[in-house]
Amino acid sequence: MDNPSSEPAMEAPRPNSLPKAERTEARPARRWRWPIAILALGAALVFVVQNVERFENNAADQNLATLSAIGLTVLLLAFWAIFFTGLPRRARTRLLVGGVAVIAGFLSLVRVDGVSGDIRPKLVWRWSPKADARLAKEIAGEGKPADATIDLTQTSDDDFSQFLGPSRNGQVVVRQALARDWAARPPKKIWRQPIGAGWSSFAVVGPYAITQEQRGDRECVTCYEVSTGKLLWAHAEGGHFNKLLGGEGPRATPTISGGRVYALGANGRLDCLDGSSGELIWTHDVLAENNAPNLEWGKSCSPAVIDDLVVVSAGGPDGHSLVAFDKASGDEIWHAGDDPSSYSSPLLATLAGVEQILIVNHHAIVAHDPANGRVLWRYPWIGDQPKVPQPVPIGADKVLIASGYGIGCMLLDIKAGPDGELSASEAWKKHSLKLKPKFTNVVLHEGFVYGLDDGRSLVCLDLTRGERKWQGGHYGHGQILLVGDLLLVQSEEGDVALVEATPKRYRELTRFKALEGKTWNNPALAGRYLLVRNAEEAACYELPLE
Repeated sequence: MDNPSSEPAMEAPRPNSLPKAERTEARPARRWRWPIAILALGAALVFVVQNVERFENNAADQNLATLSAIGLTVLLLAFWAIFFTGLPRRARTRLLVGGVAVIAGFLSLVRVDGVSGDIRPKLVWRWSPKADARLAKEIAGEGKPADATIDLTQTSDDDFSQFLGPSRNGQVVVRQALARDWAARPPKKIWRQPIGAGWSSFAVVGPYAITQEQRGDRECVTCYEVSTGKLLWAHAEGGHFNKLLGGEGPRATPTISGGRVYALGANGRLDCLDGSSGELIWTHDVLAENNAPNLEWGKSCSPAVIDDLVVVSAGGPDGHSLVAFDKASGDEIWHAGDDPSSYSSPLLATLAGVEQILIVNHHAIVAHDPANGRVLWRYPWIGDQPKVPQPVPIGADKVLIASGYGIGCMLLDIKAGPDGELSASEAWKKHSLKLKPKFTNVVLHEGFVYGLDDGRSLVCLDLTRGERKWQGGHYGHGQILLVGDLLLVQSEEGDVALVEATPKRYRELTRFKALEGKTWNNPALAGRYLLVRNAEEAACYELPLE
């Protein structure tokens, strides 16, 4: 019997000495280590982005960073699949061609139709009509119908004649309180219909509502009948502003004064129109005339009518930041300031006993003398991001400024020195990050400020130290009005809700679905009639009263 121990040992073949195909099969586990590691890396990046303190105060940057992490993960997996799977060249080629074909097919079927306030893309079928083109043909016969008699000179206490209401502060005084339960007594739909693209809201005088919208390649100022939604007149000018992230069409809200309509287009055209017909009375190109560049998201300044002046933010250098025109003739009266503009609108206020025009610019809030435009005071403001919300005058000598993008809000003291010159200083030690309204305006009620915090929740802010009293609900990047002791909150998704304006607690009373689609436009409340719109549709509802 042979001795097994005497037989020569069989040496196992080394992997590198095997043919390539056999070497690949010999190391299947090692081949899959890379995709597992890539997926683990991607998951770790997403976890860090969702939890790191840097993004805690800026939801948009957080979403962009999350999308970047996911995109990097997909690219690394694709790179591994094409070059390191060990598959035959023909298989890898098919994999590459197939992946490109899937992506091309997907892009041929859908398009990105804007984004939410938190930079979440909205995908629609590529053949879906765009909002600016949907009603383009219907505006062909612009002009007042022959049988219409339109009079914007007859005003009432219910008028909502400009941006954010009668006092341009988001506060509406109603003669009778709104009903607090819409389940028992729902708002009555008066009309709901398509509208051209744009982020303007309605200005309302008497039975007429004015807004701005994009129809095809024309930017329009339009007049509707409140009771029917009928288009009464339209003034159309060539021009089309469009940005993927910001959408298309005009942004500002018209101002109605003395029977005339003053409207600033997204490309800087300021028109004065006859309110009875929409006919042009005078016009200015405020960008060209003041050597000012347009803003990245388009001009958004709603004209302010102050006594005999129409005031707009131009944003030009060398004394051409803020411009005032004679509201009757259109002649330029003064221009002043050197700051590039941002996205807010002029506001008249009295602080430290001095009447002044406040305007939030790109790097500062500035106060101007209404008589000649002279700069009364200037407060530099941190951050290079857009500044959108309106300043909020508080009491005799304070003003609140606020912004999103992780900037927050600040309370300023306005004081007059021994020589009478005004100055601004911080009432708090630092900016408060407890309220960061991105492009939502805030309202003041009984010493507390209410606003939407970076699209996350509704916030009540204590003005003594900038501390949060409460937060609640989810309304996205919507808008709010103060109606008596109630907050009328319009959500980014098109819902309208009533919330108690009290520092004690967050309490939503009722809500209803007013619109479909992304709604960034401010609502308008004229008496009991609520007018809402977005870039796709508009509606009028009669709200129940107590």
